Amino acid sequence: MATIAAVIASTHHPFYYRASTSTGAERPPFADEWVSKILSFRETLTRANPDVLVLVGSDHFHQLWLDNMPQFLVGKAPFYDANWYNEEREFGLPRMLFTGQEDLSWHILRGGLDAGFDLAYSNELRIDHSVTCPIITLRPDADLPIVPVYTNIFAPPLPQPKRFVQLGQQLRDLVESWPSDKRVAIIGTGHLSLEFGPRQFGPHGPDPEFDRKAVEWIANGDIEKALGEVSLESLWEPGNATHGFLDFMLMMGVAGAGIKADYVDTLDLFHTMEAYFTWYPGAGKGAAT
Repeated sequence: MATIAAVIASTHHPFYYRASTSTGAERPPFADEWVSKILSFRETLTRANPDVLVLVGSDHFHQLWLDNMPQFLVGKAPFYDANWYNEEREFGLPRMLFTGQEDLSWHILRGGLDAGFDLAYSNELRIDHSVTCPIITLRPDADLPIVPVYTNIFAPPLPQPKRFVQLGQQLRDLVESWPSDKRVAIIGTGHLSLEFGPRQFGPHGPDPEFDRKAVEWIANGDIEKALGEVSLESLWEPGNATHGFLDFMLMMGVAGAGIKADYVDTLDLFHTMEAYFTWYPGAGKGAAT
């Protein structure tokens, strides 16, 4: 059976690529610290030595729209194009092409359906920065086959937070039951407090207290505490785009209740708190920074 080599969760700031590659007067003052943190974070995946990446993200109204919005979707294509034109224009992201791991996609779909998750799928999925940004930060060579998993965090009605946790738990079981000798890293990206509006332009994330609690929940694997304080209604309060935290809750489900992260780091980056977590299943280690 397949081995889960690492479980990784992070934010997916689309400006990292431009900030990290800029030089001279174009390079922002926070770029060096950001790059240093990303290089340390990248090493946590390199250490895991994966053969395949399962990538959890959310389409930003690029391919999926209100005329047909699946709650959970698995890519089942041999190849995936990325990024979209507006992401190239606004964020400077490059065009990318990824190879799909079709056997694992099919295994997740078949097993997920049998377990009671009515998963949608796409044979022609073009992925966006929620998937490509973690590849840029964690595996810039983009040399491993992938299975993208998209969740709906944007278009109400959304699944309840507990359903994201349940899918994370199921995703771990499905990967571990894949009849393969491959090492799989499951990587998911979401948001802490995030605002598209007046609070977007402050010196930090729109709700530092929510960010503090959220990082603590994730780092300690405190799923019950998170479920006790987070609802679809309450997530509007830290910022109108904070529902991306649901993907972090999914990754907590993958990592397991009460399992502390082996690696935790954050970066207060003007309008957002960036956060990075890695678990090594079975390692039995405490959180490290």
